[in-house]
Amino acid sequence: MAFRHDFDPTMLREYDIRGIVGKTLRESDAFAIGRCFGTIVARGGGDTVTVGYDGRLSSPMLEAALVAGLRESGMNVTRIGCGPTPMLYFAATVRRSAGAIMLTGSHNPPDYNGFKMMLNGKPFFGPAIAEIGRLAAAGDVVDAAAGSVQDIDISGEYIARLVRDWDGGDRALNVVWDNGNGAAGAVLARLVQRLPGRHTVLFPEIDGNFPNHHPDPTVPKNLESLIAEVRRQGADLGVAFDGDADRLGIVDDEGTMMFGDQLLVVLARDVLATRPGATIIADVKASQVLFDEVGRAGGTALMWKTGHSLIKSKMAEIGCPLAGEMSGHVFFNDKWYGFDDALYAAVRLLGIVARMKGKLSDVRRALPQVVNTPELRFDCDDRRKFTVIAEVAARLKAAGAAMSDIDGVRVRTADGWWLLRASNTQAVLVARAEAADEAGLERLKAALVEQLEASGLAAPDFSGENAGH
Repeated sequence: MAFRHDFDPTMLREYDIRGIVGKTLRESDAFAIGRCFGTIVARGGGDTVTVGYDGRLSSPMLEAALVAGLRESGMNVTRIGCGPTPMLYFAATVRRSAGAIMLTGSHNPPDYNGFKMMLNGKPFFGPAIAEIGRLAAAGDVVDAAAGSVQDIDISGEYIARLVRDWDGGDRALNVVWDNGNGAAGAVLARLVQRLPGRHTVLFPEIDGNFPNHHPDPTVPKNLESLIAEVRRQGADLGVAFDGDADRLGIVDDEGTMMFGDQLLVVLARDVLATRPGATIIADVKASQVLFDEVGRAGGTALMWKTGHSLIKSKMAEIGCPLAGEMSGHVFFNDKWYGFDDALYAAVRLLGIVARMKGKLSDVRRALPQVVNTPELRFDCDDRRKFTVIAEVAARLKAAGAAMSDIDGVRVRTADGWWLLRASNTQAVLVARAEAADEAGLERLKAALVEQLEASGLAAPDFSGENAGH
């Protein structure tokens, strides 16, 4: 039977494929993704695809349709079942699978779901995702005998590999974990049994309704239960995951949230102790404190574009041992495989804390104190957002501003820095500013507003407390 399929135009995004189940995402879409991704793998000479899924209520249904589409393109499919996204990456890496697809809605609301993909061990994003849409619309797919399917349980091998890099000795840390009813639940329960110390896991049950809080560890409101339990127990730290455990959030021993760039400082110092001079990558939203501290620790800091696929690709290109994003993605290419894995990052962090003479809060307090805006997101038409960035960049260059245009514009002044970039996934612009004090922050915000107004845009809503870190 001839195949042809049209996706809802909102589904095919820069880093993944995502939609609202029953509205923009249906079983037919999952089948089509399998049919087209399988075609791409086949035309590249491969015939194996590993598939996993998260704990969302729609995931089993969509996974079955995805597997059917892959098999119709001749793929031999290995199904690893429900678990965290990095376990799927691990399975595909160690089994040398030509392709891999994780069915996950990540940190989105319960009615969303989506697909994260790898091809030949590398991120599959941008033009490659657009190619799936083109193949589907044209019906340009391979004719092949149906492929095979096998179910495996790789969780034990994955957990053993996580634990293998434990380097904290026998110190008995007291750690609180917040699974947030996400897909890491079953793996996390077994992982903590293999680590020394006392471990409390909040909301361990995998529940696609996310009844306790939204699974996004970068939002302070979602960490309230974790913070309360860390303080109640006097724990050494708290760890939270997003819905598919490729991002983490950290709370120190005082119950204070540590931002993604602060976490990366701690991890970078440890890596640089054994890899002096190494390059550490962070995205353009990270604090200048991070870039300065990497240099102070003997490393080379590289500012790069926001987006987990873009960071992973850059890491592979230059062979750097560690990278991270403000969003909580942490990528270890030191002992690990270069993909983002919140469980692995947590094991490495616990090892560092176990070897510390002081407390994690001491490290946070010793960092240079700055004030900054939260990440500001405001609407801007998809057709206009990149043009606005180009206009701002042109004016800043003409004025001789000290700026980076690696991803939007990041401008340095005597006060600090401000950032304006276009989101790759939504019709919004993203802004952020950081200074040594409140007066400097106000000047940076004024400079940002001046540029927006020059391009005919209103000032963003700066309301909310400035996050000092």
